[in-house]
Amino acid sequence: RRRGTIGLLEEKMVSKMVERGYVREFAQRCFNQIKGFGEYGFPESHAASFALLVYVSAWLKRHHPAAFCAALLNAQPMGFYAPAQLVRDARDNGVEAREADINHSDWDSTLEAGGSDGGPALRLGLRQISGMAEEEAKKLVAARVRARFADVHDFLMRAGIRLETVERLAAADAFRSLGLDRRQALWEVKALNGAVPLPLFAWSETRDSGPEPAVILPRMPLAEHVVNDYQTLRLSLKAHPMMFLRGGLKRRRILSCEDMRETRDGQWVSVAGVVLVRQQPGTAKGVVFMTIEDETGVANAVVWAKTLERYRRVVMASRLIVIHGRVQRKDDIIHIVSSRLEDRTEWLALLSEGNRETMPIPIARADEVLRPNPGSARSKEQPRLTGHPRNVRILPKSRDFH
Repeated sequence: RRRGTIGLLEEKMVSKMVERGYVREFAQRCFNQIKGFGEYGFPESHAASFALLVYVSAWLKRHHPAAFCAALLNAQPMGFYAPAQLVRDARDNGVEAREADINHSDWDSTLEAGGSDGGPALRLGLRQISGMAEEEAKKLVAARVRARFADVHDFLMRAGIRLETVERLAAADAFRSLGLDRRQALWEVKALNGAVPLPLFAWSETRDSGPEPAVILPRMPLAEHVVNDYQTLRLSLKAHPMMFLRGGLKRRRILSCEDMRETRDGQWVSVAGVVLVRQQPGTAKGVVFMTIEDETGVANAVVWAKTLERYRRVVMASRLIVIHGRVQRKDDIIHIVSSRLEDRTEWLALLSEGNRETMPIPIARADEVLRPNPGSARSKEQPRLTGHPRNVRILPKSRDFH
């Protein structure tokens, strides 16, 4: 940690990495990144224990990615990343993720044989469903030991859980193993009219009102499924919300996070995404670091103190943001240094409107950018959100560190 002493380890680290098959250029880059922390690193005792934790975590993530992800999901809430980002990273590394389901899921996320990559698949646990009580989930799992659930009526009779919980499971699309999507499952649950077992009349063996006539409901659009997934599960295995806005973003010449890889240092760009993390370290002199995500990946942005002063509400409140600025690039490390920011949280409301698979993005009036505050003018096509933008329930909240 002391000034100048980190260089004494350079040759040892680089040469040992080369001996183990790493290219010298890569080994040198690794050391240079470590060297950058030399002025404000941890004490040696702390650094040694932390290094061991990092190594073990990296090894588990590399060799057992499904188990690594399951463990992190089961330890929530914790840490820097939300469940949606943990699952996304696992899928990007070849792990097959399977939805929470009444016939397959336990309370915790588990591993199942037969993953698409040849390894185990990740089965989301019932704990991932917002508002789900562990006690109710354990009743469900215990009732399933004898036989899998055959239909909604059988599930309600044997699971022994509240109708409210059954509706919560249906809303979370957890009846897929019965051949029902969330809309059809909710319909069948509502058709039970809150009926409960009546032991005097052996209600479990007969239905007092006869079988409900079969009704085929209209197909729920994918965009609406994704919105409901995020509202009930805090993630979606079906698609990313930004995918449905991509056509309009392209027309506005707004890049995807993946497009940022093709940019050059100093290039002026615009990029949009859902805000994952905001950081404002005490040692950063008022600078805010933001991480945003779209359907292609993540991008990092820097907001200098003067820019923050002008766009504070946008930076601190947006759920979906458009960032205009200049690319700062060194090797594969890419940031966008923000010069102008737009709060476009209202675009998220478009995902649950209508039955279109691709959502349009309304063109804002010029003064929407000039006066980005609650009183600014809006085009008639833009829905006005009620309450604070951060409370929009289409997406889970960002992780903010100050």
